[in-house]
Amino acid sequence: MSTPYSGASPTGAPQGYAEPTPQNYAADYSGGMGTPTTEAGRPDVEGVSVGQLIGEVTKDLSTLMRQELELAKVEVKAEAKKAGQGAGMFGAAGFAGYMVLMFLSFALWWALANVMDIGLAALIVAILWGVIGAVAFVMGRKKFQQVNPKPERTVDTLQQVPGALKPN
Repeated sequence: MSTPYSGASPTGAPQGYAEPTPQNYAADYSGGMGTPTTEAGRPDVEGVSVGQLIGEVTKDLSTLMRQELELAKVEVKAEAKKAGQGAGMFGAAGFAGYMVLMFLSFALWWALANVMDIGLAALIVAILWGVIGAVAFVMGRKKFQQVNPKPERTVDTLQQVPGALKPN
């Protein structure tokens, strides 16, 4: 069965995300705490102070956050690897496209050389590429002027956090 995270890999190599390094956060960070359970499987909190229960909840939340962070790191690493491979393929495609344009330019130059002087044919091809380059430059500059480097929505939501933490 294929998962959305399994990509092409060498024969015999495991597919999907690499397993995170085995680490039992609950055992590492729980210390002497731990709520015993009843025969029905419910927590036996009789005789346990509220402070101990809050401490255990805090410990459990801390453990959960560490585990989620470890999972996020593994997922981001796998996705970054796939993105890097895709970027490499785009680079190869770009180079192949460059080579095609170069040889098409030579072919146009050669075709024009049959009709006119070879120097004039080369000048016409060069001017054609100059016009294409100028249009691409103007369009690229226009796009860069539209870029806003400040993450507006993030700044807005971060400004709302202190107010949300204050009691009403």
